[in-house]
Amino acid sequence: MAPDSSQVWLQIVWLFVLGFPIASIAWTVTHEELFREPREFCASRSQTCRRLLERKFFYVFTCEYCFSHYVTAGFLAITGFHLLLDDWRGVVIAFFAVAAVVNVYLSLYGRLRVDIKAERVDIAVKENEIAEQLRTDEEVHGKR
Repeated sequence: MAPDSSQVWLQIVWLFVLGFPIASIAWTVTHEELFREPREFCASRSQTCRRLLERKFFYVFTCEYCFSHYVTAGFLAITGFHLLLDDWRGVVIAFFAVAAVVNVYLSLYGRLRVDIKAERVDIAVKENEIAEQLRTDEEVHGKR
């Protein structure tokens, strides 16, 4: 059961914890290989559909920011989570707060992936340089 407004600290914990599965789902659907084909279909339809509403519907599945809002709405409906207030206003506050936290998580994860990729590229370049140096050394020593 979601905490009520008298349990603000517990609500804050829920806020940050709910962000993890939502971010995970949003990232997986919009970036990972598992959903590549449906995502490519949606990307194509988001550009070729004649009606604006259809284009926007398909676009949602290609954008982690957009998709995270729909996943957030689903999680709020499932959990009944609200923030600060116990009525509909608490649900609205929770929606935007959770979506903001999720998008911070997505940004951090995206940045981490860029850093990891850059590090892998640096390692590959250094490995190639070392291999080239070893080949050069072998040629020099082999000709003596």
